[in-house]
Amino acid sequence: MDISPYSVPAEPVVFEEEIKKSRFITYLAHTSGQEQAKAFVDNIKKKHADARHNCWGFVAGRPENSMLWGFSDDGEPSGTAGKPILAQLTGSNVGEITAVVTRYYGGIRLGTGGLVKAYGGGVQKALSLLITNERAIVVQMQFSCEYSHIALIENILSSHNAVQVNAEFSHNILITVEVDARVSDLVADEIFSRTRGQVVVSKLQ
Repeated sequence: MDISPYSVPAEPVVFEEEIKKSRFITYLAHTSGQEQAKAFVDNIKKKHADARHNCWGFVAGRPENSMLWGFSDDGEPSGTAGKPILAQLTGSNVGEITAVVTRYYGGIRLGTGGLVKAYGGGVQKALSLLITNERAIVVQMQFSCEYSHIALIENILSSHNAVQVNAEFSHNILITVEVDARVSDLVADEIFSRTRGQVVVSKLQ
């Protein structure tokens, strides 16, 4: 599993331009997964049901994971819309992103080269306006410890920005946390060594 972080959109972007009397509106949004991506596409299609075309592309996971890419020309000549849109998205190294380009036809044909330039260019310009956040890969870890160790463990977890998901209290304490995958081994080793192996550590994913 690749545990390096990647960029995702922080907020939506809308970019509009007119090319030879055709109106192109490019929408970018953060969509985590294929279902969200398709739902976003459907929403834009409903919003612009009167448009000639609503072409789209998405990267539904890590930027380099081609298994989670998708695109559609939505009636434009094959290869003139969906592929240029997707090419701009994959070239941006941003993950979990969907682009929909709505076209209101203005009566002047752009030709295949003109369409590629219009669709790809709209996404390129929209991407130049995009603000991103870092998406860290997290793993869930579980610690089984005695009550006497809880203060030490919480201190270690806090120093590594771990987020507590659950805690169960019985004869001992079972703590479930989410932690950045890049430091998960370090956290486990530190807790193991500072409690002299008295805390049971396990990764849940």
